[in-house]
Amino acid sequence: MTVTPPSVEYWLLLPMLIVFGVAVVGVLLEAFLPRGARYRVQLTLAIGGQLAALVAVVKAWMDLHSTEGQTAVAGAVAVDRPALFLQGTLLLVGLLGTLLMAERRLPAEVGAEVGAGGLDAFTSQAAAVPGSIAEKIATKTGVAQTEIFPLTMFAIGGMMLFPASDDLLTMFIALEVFSLPLYLMCGLARRRRLLSQEAAMKYFLLGAFASAFFLYGIALLYGYSGGLSLSGIRDEVAASSGNSSLALIGMALLSVGLLFKVGAVPFHSWIPDVYQGAPTPITAFMAAATKIAAFGATLRIFYVALPGLEDDWRPVMWAVAILTMVVGTVTAVAQTDVKRMLAYSSVAHTGFILTGVIALNPDGLSATLFYLFAYGFSTLGAFAVVSLVRNAAGEEETDMTRWAGLGRRHPLVGVVFSLFLLAFAGIPLTSGFVGKFAVFKAAAEGGAAPLVIVGVIASAVAAYFYVRLIVLMFFTEPPDDPPTVVVPSALSTATVTVTAAVTLALGALPQPLLDLVDHAVQFVR
Repeated sequence: MTVTPPSVEYWLLLPMLIVFGVAVVGVLLEAFLPRGARYRVQLTLAIGGQLAALVAVVKAWMDLHSTEGQTAVAGAVAVDRPALFLQGTLLLVGLLGTLLMAERRLPAEVGAEVGAGGLDAFTSQAAAVPGSIAEKIATKTGVAQTEIFPLTMFAIGGMMLFPASDDLLTMFIALEVFSLPLYLMCGLARRRRLLSQEAAMKYFLLGAFASAFFLYGIALLYGYSGGLSLSGIRDEVAASSGNSSLALIGMALLSVGLLFKVGAVPFHSWIPDVYQGAPTPITAFMAAATKIAAFGATLRIFYVALPGLEDDWRPVMWAVAILTMVVGTVTAVAQTDVKRMLAYSSVAHTGFILTGVIALNPDGLSATLFYLFAYGFSTLGAFAVVSLVRNAAGEEETDMTRWAGLGRRHPLVGVVFSLFLLAFAGIPLTSGFVGKFAVFKAAAEGGAAPLVIVGVIASAVAAYFYVRLIVLMFFTEPPDDPPTVVVPSALSTATVTVTAAVTLALGALPQPLLDLVDHAVQFVR
């Protein structure tokens, strides 16, 4: 028997190959480099790899000769403009997230485990039991986590592959490739180690259940269509005039895995606990990048594989979007912890983005892509600011009442954080306003006007808890022992500056990005 090997279009896969190659090299360097040399080499390698991959994405975009794009590796990977746009967005977010993770400003006295308020967010030795002698020795000797960089590169590589997968098996592999590093990184917090490990365990267990649902859905869709390619499933749905129960059940199970990753109700319970317990740089990266990748895959499945079943899945998604907006908004109002408030805010934004998905038209696709880009930068910046606010013990201060008067004592931090909050609220002249307007407009044109009404009401309610925090920072008397803002290095400063600039720029001059996403509305079929 003659076996014909599949052709691999390496040039089309170059952005992902660069990222995965850098991740593998980072693992090897972690094994063989002296401990003192690892940090600079790993950071340089991670940043250089992401910049090179970003250049490759831009080159691939310019080289596309048709608006539909093409497939690679025997149809397993789609190289089209929606995929390239999402990959470029992930690399930009990943680059800024890497700078935030690279912050290593330790206390002036290295042996101070708590007290001087250093900005290194990661434990010195992940394998050490919290509070043990081994952990204290690692802290006193100044050991710093560097394996975080190759783990991040593996996660970014999997996220880039996830929305570009043109068959379900490749999509499942991509899901696991980016999920497993995130499970590990959530448990690496320097302080509040037990809370961090609890968050990692919850994320792992619930993520494993969601992956099982996703895989079972793949099996049922394979049984229905006889193949794994998205175009094959679409063609089978279009050609079938009989019982489609198997396809509907498979679609439902597949949707559970996707809705878990985007954090939609009722699969959102992991979000507040994981966002609160994980190291804040990981929370920032995960909150922005995971949503971009998961929504990219959701768009590809519903727009490419299952448009023929829209009469079945759109009503369900209507219910999910309404529940997500309402539950996320109402629950956020009751929060007293800043990170948990931002977590439930993320849930509400998932509902807003789902309105663009439900539109099922080119405007819905372009609006969703714009929203993901804008939301990714604002979220990253907001959590970056949160990581700078510390109490007297050197721990992050996330108790909302303790933020009273913070804007008076640290005006620049207060103004920048307020900018991100106003963007989340959808106030004009911020990226959030343009994003919400775009998805609501697309949903209304797609016949989902009632969904838009719910979204507008939820946005109005959400504005309350954003403005409440702004009022607390600028118009409330500070406590007797107020928290301080730790001065970051150029790495965190660059992250906050760029994200704030993008949030403002997309609010004042959104047209260049709107034009770009308008050219990224055609999936390869």
